[in-house]
Amino acid sequence: MTTLKNKAIYAVAIGAFALQPFTTKAQTGDKTWIAKSNSYTKILIDLDEKYSPEFGSSQGLAFYDTLIAVPTLANDLAQRREREKAVAQLKAAKQQETDLKIKQDLDILINQSELGFRGQDFSRAKEVSYLNPTATVFGGLQALLDDQTPAERRPAAVIRLVKYAGLQKGYAPTSDIYKERTLQQLSKPGMIYPSKQAMEVELSRNASMVSGIEELFKKYNVTGYEKAYAAIKKQLEDYDVWVKATVLPKARTDFRLPAEEYKLALEGYGIDIPPADLAKLAHAAFTDIQNQMKPLAVQIAKKYNLPSADYREVIKYLKKNQIIGDSIMPLYKRHLADIEGIIREQHLVTLPNRPAIIRLASEAETAQSPAPHMVPPAFLNNTGQRGVFVLPLNMPPAPGEKVDKYDDFTFDAASWTIIAHEARPGHELQFDKMVEEGVSQARALYAFNSTNVEGWGLYSEYITRPFMPVEGQLVSLDYRLLRAARAFLDPELQAGAITQEKALNLLMTDVVQSHAFAKQEVERYSLNAPGQANSYFYGFTKMIALRKDTEKALGNKFNAQAFHDFILSQGILPPALIRQAVMDEFVRKK
Repeated sequence: MTTLKNKAIYAVAIGAFALQPFTTKAQTGDKTWIAKSNSYTKILIDLDEKYSPEFGSSQGLAFYDTLIAVPTLANDLAQRREREKAVAQLKAAKQQETDLKIKQDLDILINQSELGFRGQDFSRAKEVSYLNPTATVFGGLQALLDDQTPAERRPAAVIRLVKYAGLQKGYAPTSDIYKERTLQQLSKPGMIYPSKQAMEVELSRNASMVSGIEELFKKYNVTGYEKAYAAIKKQLEDYDVWVKATVLPKARTDFRLPAEEYKLALEGYGIDIPPADLAKLAHAAFTDIQNQMKPLAVQIAKKYNLPSADYREVIKYLKKNQIIGDSIMPLYKRHLADIEGIIREQHLVTLPNRPAIIRLASEAETAQSPAPHMVPPAFLNNTGQRGVFVLPLNMPPAPGEKVDKYDDFTFDAASWTIIAHEARPGHELQFDKMVEEGVSQARALYAFNSTNVEGWGLYSEYITRPFMPVEGQLVSLDYRLLRAARAFLDPELQAGAITQEKALNLLMTDVVQSHAFAKQEVERYSLNAPGQANSYFYGFTKMIALRKDTEKALGNKFNAQAFHDFILSQGILPPALIRQAVMDEFVRKK
């Protein structure tokens, strides 16, 4: 769904991350239906490449490398008209199809598009959004200036930069287009303005991304960018000055989303129950997880002769052993190997022979994504690219501020559960297996929702945790405690039932987060992506319920490795379709 920082992109490519297509391996046997399903999906893929060329080049299509999205209102409306025609075409095809899986895929394509239409309609009719060209330009260039992008394609980033700066005939500066779009919305009466706090946070991070643009060109020894960079640097800085003078004074002081927009956000993230119901479940889980943490904390306190066995004090003690600088990567790589050993020994899931990729984020990447995350591989025209697990640095401070340091990712006990979630058996396996094994493009891409993706990530921690060292087990539960906290703090912040200060205090005290991490979390719930953080807990509860029902149905025939391999073979599906596939195919075959 849309967030403060991506509404302009949303107007060009509905669904953002969900729209990254790929070509699968040749399908045989009962997967012959995939070719026909993909022919329907291509209708939407073609549109997304047309209106967002950055998306096409990020997926390995060099044809799009020198092109950029031009997010004018005219192009936005043209894209909408074409997509509506495409949806009508898909609906007509559904009436003629008899294959159940193809009909399900058509529903995925139709529903994803129509949800996007509703988000667009709300934004155009009621909102003045903060459109951020700095994030757009940095993201568009980063797609080309990347370790896994072939060197011969990287110089195209200069042409792309020239066009972003409006220095090529026929192109206006991207910042001017965003200014025009903002003025169009400002002219309408009764509009909802963006959150002042959200704008200030994002504006404070733009300087890191502007510097990061030049750093990318230097890192990959791409020359000839200097004139265009000087121009766009001034344009982006001037745009921020204009926004601060024109939009920021009118920004709303209440960070909460309008109720209609929050509801749309939850739907987009795959949450189909009322937020109050989710919060009730999460509160109960929070208490249960704390109770599970107590005996582990007692065991660790005894092991290290600690004065207190309270889990909070024990985790603070574990955090004192910080791994810094050049020692971080060896630690993560060593424990990745340890977890792979656990996976094989316990027969949790089938592992590939290739290694996983882990790297540290740049300062600009940290400003853009301040938490550990998985960057998916190129799915279209993939020539060997793989998912990359990225560890952030400390968040770059705003001018005049001190560095607010994290201690949450760089200690031994935390690395176990983070690796399980982001790498193996979590997201790295989840995304790369789609490329290697092949699923329909609709199911892999347009069925994307955060509930399913993050549900698997948290479930991956769950199945790995019993085999971690006791310190890793405690911190893994602490991260699960965080996910439960998210699922009641996010909706309660949006409902006005709790303040940001109280949420920050709970995260720092009961979840034992650093101030930097807790601040980032509260910004996530209230400013950056309201609704998204709920998806971890909700998706996990769906996965646990599905596993229990599968075990009940199969009895002693249940095999965990076969179950997990089947889940991954389905691609990224909403919980309802995953359940249907498990019960209709996996259970029936067993």
